[in-house]
Amino acid sequence: MTENAIFLGKSKRPEYLNLKYANRHGLIAGATGTGKTVTLQIIAEGLSDAGVPVFVADVKGDLSGISQPVKMKDFLTNRAKVVGLDPYEPAGYPVCFWDLFGKQGHPIRATVTEMGPLLLASLLGLNDTQEGVLTLAFRLADDEGLLLLDLKDLRALLVEVANRSKELSVEYGHVSKASVGAIQRRLLALEEQGANKFFGEPALELDDFLRTDEAGAGIINILAADRLMQTPKLYATFLLWLLSELFEELPEIGDPEKPKLVFFFDEAHLLFNDAPKALLKKVEQVVRLIRSKGVSVFFVTQNPLDVPDSVSSQLGNRVQHALRAYTPREQRVVRAAAETFRANPDFKTVDVITELGIGEALVSTLASKGAPGIVQQTLIRPPASRMGTVTKAERRAVLQTSEMAEKYDQTIDRKSAYEVLHKRAERIAENQEKEQLRAEKEKARKTSRRAPRRAPRRRRSNRQTVSEAAFKTAARTLARELVRGLFGTLKRR
Repeated sequence: MTENAIFLGKSKRPEYLNLKYANRHGLIAGATGTGKTVTLQIIAEGLSDAGVPVFVADVKGDLSGISQPVKMKDFLTNRAKVVGLDPYEPAGYPVCFWDLFGKQGHPIRATVTEMGPLLLASLLGLNDTQEGVLTLAFRLADDEGLLLLDLKDLRALLVEVANRSKELSVEYGHVSKASVGAIQRRLLALEEQGANKFFGEPALELDDFLRTDEAGAGIINILAADRLMQTPKLYATFLLWLLSELFEELPEIGDPEKPKLVFFFDEAHLLFNDAPKALLKKVEQVVRLIRSKGVSVFFVTQNPLDVPDSVSSQLGNRVQHALRAYTPREQRVVRAAAETFRANPDFKTVDVITELGIGEALVSTLASKGAPGIVQQTLIRPPASRMGTVTKAERRAVLQTSEMAEKYDQTIDRKSAYEVLHKRAERIAENQEKEQLRAEKEKARKTSRRAPRRAPRRRRSNRQTVSEAAFKTAARTLARELVRGLFGTLKRR
């Protein structure tokens, strides 16, 4: 680490990532086992040393070791000597562990309102008609001041939309009850995957990702994503939501001397695979504009073509580890990857990509005035922190001393759409009951004028009145929801 740059390794000369241009985004690519994770780790270390907070998803569980000093081994010290890393000393880094499921870190939550209909529709895999109904439901919630905090709020709102479909069709357009039912079924499937733990309060405050420790080192926020990766759609949608929140909430700061936050998007292909065009346009817009907020995004993936051209063209800093090229398709990928670099007259990039060893990479970072540097075959430096996982005891020790425990570990369930709609259903049922009693009394009064009085007969039938049935159905539905239970439209409170 120098004052203004992060030491990455050595080619014919030392290779650095200039902090001034770090927020021009980047790409770390390469086949499995070629060293992508270590490259990510050493960049995160350098950023932390420079006082820059980091967010990274730990998809395999082997980034948590960054909190502990590396155990010195011969191959590490030899690599340090070769690349000129002097002094090379073990060091642990300040981390904060997070987990959407609250098992391996502090829970991260967002409200349904903050997620918004576009990202939620993508998460649920809705078609255009179903997305339209979901958008209508969000609009109704906004118009009637209904807070959508968790999934039971959204489910109660959808029941309301179905019950008022004729009324809402006049004001908002056609409401398909079949589409409402389809959305409800998708929500149920999402809950079974554990997504209900993500939606709720206390919602994440972005400032908690932008912290430094007492010594001024940037906190490395590590999201435990090994379980989350079992539901890749939720993983990709969550990270995109987080990017969109950063984009919407952070102020413009122009072109800073170093980033305000660096965001690593591992397994980037999950974001772009099967994403609708409207969502891809939003991603492109966020990546293009978020650097003015001081946020840098690094995409990490096996195949550099996983990132669309419209986004890839904005990634100025590139580290390309080895790629395999046994099939014609793999060879096309290698050629395409080579074409993204500024050529080096000393070698053919397309040949070197397939010949790189473990811990070697082709590196091109932005240099003076933001121009891409000539690609260099680089030996990546060893990390100062542990390569691999932490023990349960080590993770527990970090969590117990974290400032975030008191703020996020306990769920809050305040009055929101579910409670409001529940009360509304009760009032409607009570009014219907009163109206029916009044009508029955009026009918009895009229009948008594025409016929001699008889002793009143007890109601012998156990059959429910219409109002009784409506009320009990609504109550059963709402009770069942309670038990089972991006680009946001409203701002945080």
